[in-house]
Amino acid sequence: MKDFEQALVKVGFGGEIEDSVDVLEKYSHDASMFEIKPQLVVAPHTAEDVEKLVTLVAKEKKRNEHLSLTARSAGTCMSGGAINDSIIIDFNRHLTKVINVTGSSARTQPGAFFRDFDALTIAHDSLLPSYPASRDLCTVGGMINNNSGGEKSLEYGKTEKYVREIDFVFSDGVKRKVKPLKRTELIKKMAQKDLEGKVYKDLYQLIEDNYEAIKAAKPHVSKNSTGYNLWNVWDRETGIFDLTQVIVGGQGTLGMVTEAEFKLVKRRKHSGLLVLFLKDIDDLGELTEKILVHKPATLECFDDATLLLGMKFLPSFLSKLGLKKWLQLVFGLAPTGIQFLRGIPKLVVMVEFNDETEDGVRKKVHDLHSELGHLHARYEINGFEEDPTEGKSEKFWIMRRQSFQLLRSKVKDKHTAPFIDDFVVNPEHLAEFLPKIRKIIKKYKLLATIAGHLGDGNFHIIPLMKLEDPKDRRKLLPAMKEVNHLVLKYGGSLSGEHNDGLVRGPWLKEMYGAEMLDIFKRTKQIFDPDNIFNPHKKADADWDYSFSHIRDHF
Repeated sequence: MKDFEQALVKVGFGGEIEDSVDVLEKYSHDASMFEIKPQLVVAPHTAEDVEKLVTLVAKEKKRNEHLSLTARSAGTCMSGGAINDSIIIDFNRHLTKVINVTGSSARTQPGAFFRDFDALTIAHDSLLPSYPASRDLCTVGGMINNNSGGEKSLEYGKTEKYVREIDFVFSDGVKRKVKPLKRTELIKKMAQKDLEGKVYKDLYQLIEDNYEAIKAAKPHVSKNSTGYNLWNVWDRETGIFDLTQVIVGGQGTLGMVTEAEFKLVKRRKHSGLLVLFLKDIDDLGELTEKILVHKPATLECFDDATLLLGMKFLPSFLSKLGLKKWLQLVFGLAPTGIQFLRGIPKLVVMVEFNDETEDGVRKKVHDLHSELGHLHARYEINGFEEDPTEGKSEKFWIMRRQSFQLLRSKVKDKHTAPFIDDFVVNPEHLAEFLPKIRKIIKKYKLLATIAGHLGDGNFHIIPLMKLEDPKDRRKLLPAMKEVNHLVLKYGGSLSGEHNDGLVRGPWLKEMYGAEMLDIFKRTKQIFDPDNIFNPHKKADADWDYSFSHIRDHF
């Protein structure tokens, strides 16, 4: 790669170019179970640096077909989307500026941490509500490319709803603005005699020729991050063509996002939580239906394994929270511990309500509590805990949001293997579906926690395994097949938030059929004919390749 590095300096690339052993090792991993060592890591200072980089790769690709580019920010991708065997672009080093924030919108570079972005929107009483559980670790660029969602998706939807405009570097190395177009604007755009015009023209024709099939292919679930969101791009009735919708969730396989403008929503002033401790989940579907009638802001859950893990590693929260908050957490959990003397619940369900007043929150929490109270025996609920203010409910949110980090860092003899970590099944099926999932987990003797967004039916099951042990590695494919077939049997999606990457890309044919997989592949070809951007992910994924890159040392 030395010749390429020299050529990159020669064209005026202003960022760092690194190929030391330590750097390449660091960028060989993200939060997934895969390992792929890059040949080069670059950290652009500006969007113009990204343009120069893409232009050079496009030129050199004719002589070195192995060259490719993978965008990376925080490296929290759980599907293997941020690793690559050629060139990694680190957006999290310099392209981190939040450019502008108002009460209704914000413009930012992709490498900005969501936590920093969020702190600036708070000053305007505004919120980008599609943040994931990794809100303290992730960047907004990752949220765009994975089409992230999280605990507030039940009320607000996912990132696809909030992206207004994107600065996007196409495969010819030219940065252009991408935003929704009216029919007349689309016609004008398609008439351009450049790559941009060709992309618009070819993608429009692809969608128009397969309009009914594409619309019918949209998964019938509340959230989805698989495939390309072609069903959201062109609407014959409105006459709106929105190219941002295929870029959002594209996992960097179509081009490079260098800037984005988001629509924001107004922050609710008050929130409160009703916590339910369930001894069993036999009637979970009916219970969920009753809760959803009350239109909660969030409906989350975590299982007994997550709960016990949080209790066991309670001291580890000290460094994160500070002494005062940690002591509040410990004493706050004392009443909950008394509940558990009656038996550890199989599921902890968190129902959050928002309102403009604290009294409004209290009423919503109390009304649901009262309605479910008479079902105490039927649902075998150990108890209720009303937390009518956000501060008091923090102990439960900490456990819910930090479960994955605890697994990664605290269980030393095993490692997280996120390969069945993000499926979606509509809530009415859960009472029947979840016991079948537990049966599969037990069959393969997997140590796994279950947590997720109960209101969306979106669950995160993250087994702990010794992936360096051939016996554990042999479990991956058969266990994944059983879980994925079960999800698809119930009309679900294999990913609600974490995207396809290396782990679910090979399943797109199973989920969508051969016709839609071909349409996805043609979409990739329209944007990226030379396969410059993030190969082996999404529609370009192959299980043999993915499996060959599972980590064998930690």
